[in-house]
Amino acid sequence: MTRSVVLAAARGLRGCAAACGAAALLAAGSGCQGPAVVQGVAWQVDNAQVDLHGDWDKLGVTDLLIQWTAVDGTAFVAGTDLPQAPRLPDWRRIAHEPWARHVLVGLAGRFGERAARAGAAQLTDQSLKLVAAAPPLHIDGWYFPVEVDPSWQDARSLAPLLNRLPRPLWISVYDRSNVGGAALADWLDNWLPRDVGVLFQDGVGVDSREPQAARAYADALASKLGAARVRIIAEAFRPGVGQPFRAATENELKPQLDAYRGYRTYLFDGPHYVSPELVESLLK
Repeated sequence: MTRSVVLAAARGLRGCAAACGAAALLAAGSGCQGPAVVQGVAWQVDNAQVDLHGDWDKLGVTDLLIQWTAVDGTAFVAGTDLPQAPRLPDWRRIAHEPWARHVLVGLAGRFGERAARAGAAQLTDQSLKLVAAAPPLHIDGWYFPVEVDPSWQDARSLAPLLNRLPRPLWISVYDRSNVGGAALADWLDNWLPRDVGVLFQDGVGVDSREPQAARAYADALASKLGAARVRIIAEAFRPGVGQPFRAATENELKPQLDAYRGYRTYLFDGPHYVSPELVESLLK
């Protein structure tokens, strides 16, 4: 989700191509889910968080959303012409983790949102190289981490770039302007390719809205775009004192997860904010 330092995220083909893309999204898993506390965790890869470990599977997590596999021109995978990070993740070990049975692989991004949007064409070129060098994971789809919101007046310029990327494909969307779920859904429906899924950033961690209001957004998106195209990113952080953000407490996070039941939900993000202690608290 960027607001990229905070998060980072992944639009239409027509006729047969659109139908095939929609089918691929359905095959990768619909928005509706069962009784797990939460289904997924997100991972914003950086040099300090290369060695990914966690016990999120205790919560029922089987899905991993990787924010990006290259950021600001530095790759966290081998096999591209981009400069490599000093250390690469142990992708083969991660592939055997119970919380990484279904992976959305993030492509090329930037920490700065403005730079990501301005450089979206270059990021698309880099992303195609990353797809060719994809890590050995259980890949369910791809995530293009150029986040969108209704304040981006040129967002529709993203559509032809998204059409160059493989499917199933996801982007993320947020609404700091509080235009409302129906308006957000209409805006996306006007330009987003019909076979691209939406990860809705709930905005709870940045105090944009309460969990029930975020649920109403998700419902509006699902009604307009289709449930198979909508998942939720639950912000597992809160504004901090003396620091930008801190981990959410159990009492803060649980209302989010309760409100989003029925939607496939990812905690943002696992290694930074969802500690073993928080996992145990959520299980009580």
